[in-house]
Amino acid sequence: MPALNRVQLIGRLGNKPTSRYTPAGKKVTSFTLAVGQRWRDKNGETRQTTDWFNIEVWGKLGDICEQYLNKGRLVYIEGKLRTRRFDQNGVTRYFTRVIAKQLQILDRKPKEKEPLIEEEEEELSADTE
Repeated sequence: MPALNRVQLIGRLGNKPTSRYTPAGKKVTSFTLAVGQRWRDKNGETRQTTDWFNIEVWGKLGDICEQYLNKGRLVYIEGKLRTRRFDQNGVTRYFTRVIAKQLQILDRKPKEKEPLIEEEEEELSADTE
């Protein structure tokens, strides 16, 4: 029986991507993604919630993430969910992450900070003679 495991997300990076290598020598790049949602409650007030996703990117796409992405960038990610199970102090825990297969940057690259330029104010002297 065929199965479908597909995730599509649009959100902002919560941190700068970081890379590590597996024991087999494969590079994996990781970062968090914040996906916000707004709605109006029954009283008409605007409510907002944010879900955080752990993203893993393998291979050349991970290199691109490291080079072009920073905290706060808006991106579209398509991939699949992967859950890892592990035991910690006798308690079974689960860790779910998104394995990204496609990524698209949706905002413009932020401009580098320009130096602050302050205008000098001329003192006005009033003639009171």
